[in-house]
Amino acid sequence: MSPQKPISMRMFAPYWPDRSMRGNIDSTRRDLDEGGFVTAEYAVGILAAVAFAGVLLAVLKSGAVKSMLTAIIQSALSV
Repeated sequence: MSPQKPISMRMFAPYWPDRSMRGNIDSTRRDLDEGGFVTAEYAVGILAAVAFAGVLLAVLKSGAVKSMLTAIIQSALSV
């Protein structure tokens, strides 16, 4: 059995991208791999905003805050 000849890279030269193009392909591949992270980050941000709105609503509906806001509005309108 005769040993096989090593494969020459010259035969792939027309199909192999040059260095500048290879960088673009790698960065595009990285961008595509991280596409789901953006959606997850938006989901976490929305959940945080909803939680903050719930806390704010609970605070504003409390009796002490409600009476304080009413007093501030009445004093502003009576001027």
